[in-house]
Amino acid sequence: MNYVLPFIEKTKPIGNGLAVLEVGTAEGGVLLPFIQRGCYCVGVDLAPARIELANEYLKNEVGAGKAVFLCQNIYEDSFLTRFRNFFDIIILKDVIEHVPEQEKFIPYLKNFLKQDGQIFFGFPPWYMPFGGHQQLCQGNWVSKLPWYHILPRPVYKGILKMGGEAPNVIQDLLDIYDTRITIERFERIIKKSGLKVLQHQDYLINPIYKYKFGLKPRKQFPPLTWIPYFRDFVTTCVYYTVG
Repeated sequence: MNYVLPFIEKTKPIGNGLAVLEVGTAEGGVLLPFIQRGCYCVGVDLAPARIELANEYLKNEVGAGKAVFLCQNIYEDSFLTRFRNFFDIIILKDVIEHVPEQEKFIPYLKNFLKQDGQIFFGFPPWYMPFGGHQQLCQGNWVSKLPWYHILPRPVYKGILKMGGEAPNVIQDLLDIYDTRITIERFERIIKKSGLKVLQHQDYLINPIYKYKFGLKPRKQFPPLTWIPYFRDFVTTCVYYTVG
């Protein structure tokens, strides 16, 4: 969050009274700095165990009425009725690449925004070295081999099997294969949805790698960001705010 909140704040000041939604909130850690700034935060996730952890991890904030964590599908009528035009900011960090039917999902998010609301997206482009999330593999070589996730689906599945991955891990990775997203397709969806890119940043080294691997975050070299498609192969993360 040392990078997400400052990035959002360049186009939307963060302070008391703002309502913030995080889709795919997991344990809720991304929302804590927003709560500390005086925002009312809602975290939603489809995994009951992760929502339980969020409620435990942020029990003081939940108890004080500063946050709520829900195990719910945002397509449900009850969620839409409760939160229509409610939020100043919606956050999707490392989430959109897991969501099916993104052409339907992204414009649907507009239902929850206030008139001047904004959406933050942060995601690894599909063609980057580990865009398939194969680093989650248990096997040593299949977790460290770059770019093989872009091979045809049956070949990719075969390599994962050859590497000894468990069926549930293989299925999770194939789900990501099916919902993969590139920078170019994301920008096309944003434009078609009637949204406007307010800010965009490409990273050569993803900020989250600082905590995962001890690597210093590094913004992408500007000339590379100007080359469509090629930039996907060498950019490990992109940040956007749209509205």
